[in-house]
Amino acid sequence: MEQNPILIDGRLHDLGDGFQVRRLLPVLLARHVGPFVFFDLIGPVAFAPGKGMDVRPHPHIGLATVTWLFEGAIRHRDSVGSLADIRPGEVNWMTAGRGIAHSERTPPDERRDGQRMHGVQVWVALPQSDEEVPPEFHHHDADALPRIRRDGAELVLIAGAAYGERSPVKVFAPMFFMEATLEKGAELPWPEDHIERGVCVIEGEVQWGGLTVPAANAAVQTGATAPPLTAAVRSRVMLFGGAPLDGERHLWWNFVSSRKERIEQAKLEWQEQRYGKVAGDEDEFIPLPTR
Repeated sequence: MEQNPILIDGRLHDLGDGFQVRRLLPVLLARHVGPFVFFDLIGPVAFAPGKGMDVRPHPHIGLATVTWLFEGAIRHRDSVGSLADIRPGEVNWMTAGRGIAHSERTPPDERRDGQRMHGVQVWVALPQSDEEVPPEFHHHDADALPRIRRDGAELVLIAGAAYGERSPVKVFAPMFFMEATLEKGAELPWPEDHIERGVCVIEGEVQWGGLTVPAANAAVQTGATAPPLTAAVRSRVMLFGGAPLDGERHLWWNFVSSRKERIEQAKLEWQEQRYGKVAGDEDEFIPLPTR
């Protein structure tokens, strides 16, 4: 049965130095959409020369993190030895599994010169059978991703499968994650093989089943069928969704698990620094929150 889309306007979080993110998932009406349990819209923000993003080493379990940028650059380092700068059109996919620590900072050249940064970061919950897989990190260049053209629409398939195409990014459950540019008046049907779906409007405005979704907002819908998206103006959007999760997930700080006791174990592991050092960023870390 087709359900009406639900509008999500998110909550602003200031991470310091005027750097804000808008958290669109989770919310009370949508704790997860397919395997997506967390969705942050980053910026846009302008960093002055000498300033930048500094997310000190911190841990994750039970999920994969995905970063996708429209502007700017971020340097990723982690406890399995990865080092990769991500820029617009490229994918950083980090599978935390049983546990990983990583940091995200502005690369030296961009810090020296200043930069604008704009993008999204999402968390994808791993299936219960894969929550404790060994941690991995994979970087994919822009030319490795499928590009799809439909009437009035150009899409980049970041992860998962849609419209008969499949991304090379390793995923663990049926899902899709795409960027789409829609010309004014373009109508885009949803991929038919996924029953949970969402849209985040980066620029412009779209109509979805009578619902208006403006920039910096999202909307979600569940059902075997869904009305198409229609661009009220030229728009850039993120499309995401997939199969329903195999059970609820507990989220606490940076930890995701199907089991509350696993969250408690992860807290102890971080307090005892059992995740390993982040190579090249060994001197700092974010302490475990006290509440």
